[in-house]
Amino acid sequence: MQFLFPGILWALAALAIPLVVHLFNFRRTKKVYFSNVALLKAVETKSASFRKLKRWLIMAARMLFLACLVIAFAQPVFYKNKITPSTKPVGINGIYLDNSLSMQNTTDNKRFLDHAIIKIDELLSIFNRSSNLQLTTNDFDSQDQFITSAKKIKDRLTTLDFSESPRTLEQVYKRQHDIASKHNPSASNDFFWFSDFQKSTVGSLQSLKIDSNDKVHLIPVNAAAYQNVFVDSVWLSMPLIREMQNNTLYVKVFNSGNKKVDKLPLKLYIDDIQSSTSSVSIEANGYQVASFTFTVKDRGIHQAKVSFDDQPIVFDNEYFFVLNASPTIRILHLYGQRSPQNYLGKMYANDSLFNYSSFSVQNFDPGQVQNADLVLLEGVSNIEGELKSALQTFLTAGGNVFVSPSENPVVGSFQGFLSGYGISGLQNVFENVNPENFIDIAEPEKSSPFFEGVFESGTFNGMVSLPRGNQVLSWGGAAEKLLSFRNGQVFLSKTKVGDGNIYLMSAPLMSKFGNFAEHAFFVPTFYRMASLSSKSEKLAYSFEDSDLQFYLPNAPKNATYILKNEKMEIIPTQRLIGKTLHLTLPKPSELGNKNQFKAGFYDLVINGKVEKTLALNHDNMESRLEIVSADELRKIFENQPNIEVYNNIFDGEFIEAFRDTSLGKPLWKYFLIAALLFLLAEIALVRLMK
Repeated sequence: MQFLFPGILWALAALAIPLVVHLFNFRRTKKVYFSNVALLKAVETKSASFRKLKRWLIMAARMLFLACLVIAFAQPVFYKNKITPSTKPVGINGIYLDNSLSMQNTTDNKRFLDHAIIKIDELLSIFNRSSNLQLTTNDFDSQDQFITSAKKIKDRLTTLDFSESPRTLEQVYKRQHDIASKHNPSASNDFFWFSDFQKSTVGSLQSLKIDSNDKVHLIPVNAAAYQNVFVDSVWLSMPLIREMQNNTLYVKVFNSGNKKVDKLPLKLYIDDIQSSTSSVSIEANGYQVASFTFTVKDRGIHQAKVSFDDQPIVFDNEYFFVLNASPTIRILHLYGQRSPQNYLGKMYANDSLFNYSSFSVQNFDPGQVQNADLVLLEGVSNIEGELKSALQTFLTAGGNVFVSPSENPVVGSFQGFLSGYGISGLQNVFENVNPENFIDIAEPEKSSPFFEGVFESGTFNGMVSLPRGNQVLSWGGAAEKLLSFRNGQVFLSKTKVGDGNIYLMSAPLMSKFGNFAEHAFFVPTFYRMASLSSKSEKLAYSFEDSDLQFYLPNAPKNATYILKNEKMEIIPTQRLIGKTLHLTLPKPSELGNKNQFKAGFYDLVINGKVEKTLALNHDNMESRLEIVSADELRKIFENQPNIEVYNNIFDGEFIEAFRDTSLGKPLWKYFLIAALLFLLAEIALVRLMK
């Protein structure tokens, strides 16, 4: 047992007062003798013994009353585990409340956040008269940087909402420790952490080291069962969306719970109108891919989302993305020997999807190359000088180039350009243009990603005729075969170059070298080539993405771009590299409490004009509800005695457990009751003991 105010025990010296009074305040008696005093002597002896016992009992009651009263004022405390209070100065009592989105989970029909607030309110009752309290939440709000009272923290808890920003425990401790150090760097501090301790967000617990001046109390706020479904990603079967044409959206849906989800309904909304529905059944800790067939009526930007009802975690029940229907694809056609029929010009120039321009390779502006999405080199004999330099810069920036040779290509020139991209062994194998020597072009590989969605299922089987042609160039290396002759030689290949591609054809697009340009393969092949060259952005982004990139061909230099929606407006960190704008979103701690990111749509604006519309979603870390159990926490921190782990906020009385093990059990009220009882005993002795 320890005393909070041991100096008051000096008042026990007052016990000498009743002792002195009782020892020296005896009445002097005078003896009177009678003739027959035998009976009187017996009565006198009996009465003196009774009075002596009564006086001793009253003296004991008075002394015990004073002793209990003095001890009560000294405030004795019993420590269950024989903990000795620190002799260091008292620091702060810091409370961390994890108000991240995962605290929406429920047990006993209450959210985890509400359970934590109730327990914090009980904890504050212990420190009701203290003014050394501090509250920390995931918002890291400026108003929570100061030491305050229990009443103000209780008022703050009534206005608290969920935060969009998960915090690691290292970040939490650093913030609390810094605040405590400013208050008193040598003091002893107690920190109380109320959290569900998600594995995906707590950070590296092994690297968490607590200062010897601090003691941390970990209070898990969780339940045995948990359930949550969230969308991981979405993608399209055909990246190029055309108005009034069917497309398929694939949605990867995860179940992070420990129970199977049966036939969860999913809804697809486009421009706030329900467009399609689907459903998924997902095993525990598994995923399924749902598909939606949809059509958009108009070209341009369409705001879309996938929605479902998954209680009680609702922050991730919607996944936002953007559909850009029929974006303009810029085609630059540079020709040396152009086919008389101008196959490429007729195909691209007559479609509003394409911004098509054509120039002789001998007379073009190299700057036009950088403004294109796809550059078509038709019938060129060599690739040298400005053309080679412009194409290399274009490919480095993620551009796409198609090359078909002339009748007499300069192999050394081609090899000098293509060897830098993994194409080797280039040879001129042309012999003659006799149609009898044409070789059939084999059916495309059904598994080729390039032709995915280009041909309907079964189109390849039983084709009446296949295109035929002759070969001018042959090559090897790392190129992917898209189309091949029956003899295995390459007709059309694709080579990945960074974010772009080089497409190389073995013969000119002229009828005397084959009928490929007049065959049914021609149009879908070159449409696919153009669609894959489109500089379309991702369907959706995450707030955790460190670098958002957008292709802006007409972006003015030294411009300031604003990211805004109906509720907030910010200026992110931005860099314009070439024609690509790089944005870095600010961290939640860099934003004001009223300017927190919400999942949804944001406009990228310059000079009042909307350049892009982005869909931003939460990272799925908060959606993964797997927790670090109390036993796991104890094992991790077994070598740090200043970290106390409690079983669960719902198991027993946490406040009583904390008081007994850390603050100790206060005994002053029991001594006060004992003092009153001894006072009553004295009164009873005086009045009733005659």
